[in-house]
Amino acid sequence: MHLNGSPDAERRPRLTPPIADARRAVRTAIAAAAALEAPDAHDDHGPARPHPLAQDALLLVGLSGGADSLALAAATAFEAPRAGFRAGAVIVDHGLQDGSAAVAARAAGQATALGLDPVIVERVTVDAGSSGPEAAARQARHAAFDRVRAATGAQRILLAHTLDDQAETVLLGLARGSGPTSLQGMAEDTGTLMRPFLGLRRKTTHAFCADSGITPWDDPHNDDPAYARVRVRTAVLPVLERELGPGIAEALARTAEQLREDDEALDGLALDWALELVTQTDDGAVALDVRGLAADPAALRQRIIRLVVSAEFGMSLSRAHTLAVAELITDWHGQGPLSLPGVRVVRQNGLLMFSPNS
Repeated sequence: MHLNGSPDAERRPRLTPPIADARRAVRTAIAAAAALEAPDAHDDHGPARPHPLAQDALLLVGLSGGADSLALAAATAFEAPRAGFRAGAVIVDHGLQDGSAAVAARAAGQATALGLDPVIVERVTVDAGSSGPEAAARQARHAAFDRVRAATGAQRILLAHTLDDQAETVLLGLARGSGPTSLQGMAEDTGTLMRPFLGLRRKTTHAFCADSGITPWDDPHNDDPAYARVRVRTAVLPVLERELGPGIAEALARTAEQLREDDEALDGLALDWALELVTQTDDGAVALDVRGLAADPAALRQRIIRLVVSAEFGMSLSRAHTLAVAELITDWHGQGPLSLPGVRVVRQNGLLMFSPNS
């Protein structure tokens, strides 16, 4: 006799708290993306805003076969169709370990068993070069995501980063002296990538798999102390928890969220004020009023400079370059033009003039 009269009921996992939490996180993330307001088609200034999910959009889970991504795949396979969206998976084989093709094939089989479709395996070549293996693997993986999105028309790739991953990211940013943008950690929705699990602990995804009868793959790289993130996870955070008390990971994740809120507010102020200060010259240069910039707080002034260079010339200024431009406003003593990557900046006639640097 089958429970509830359904032949499938015996195969369904019991709805435990970890399963309910993961499904709720996916359901909430999908609903938020679907409810987004479409960005103004005429507004080509400032940071890009995510587009809302279209009806029947395709969502692809970035699946490694580990506990986090398997839990996300299973939760998405359950929630996405109920919300009116299609769900598939993309598995990136980095080729960094012996047997990686078999691991990818196993993950693809699990995705298919969960009902995800399409299930795509992308093999990439990772060239560590000067950026290191972690950064190179991430670049190759995201390039693969871009190719698959273009080929399938998928509107989002769902990634299984957890609150623990967010805390590690913030702590690494602090250790490296990164600015507030880096300390914001990972965004929940960039318009191409979604991270529904940023509010869940890693132990929840492991419990999800155990409760669901899903066997994850244990990546040996996750225990390799050669990687800075592994050392943070296995050594640094446990020491902080022991010496400062529990809740460190949650506190770091809250810090990231607060910085993101502040950043969005400052971006809005910078955009509004930049539109008041900026003019276009006849020869194609962009000009900013020096007096207006001089009256601004340093954080807003520097943000306006970065915003203008990014919007008009497609370049991202480093902090050192941004401060050098700011000196033309706050420490002016007749210095000549600045030649920066992609842009030339000169002060003349009370204006800060930006033009392409050829």
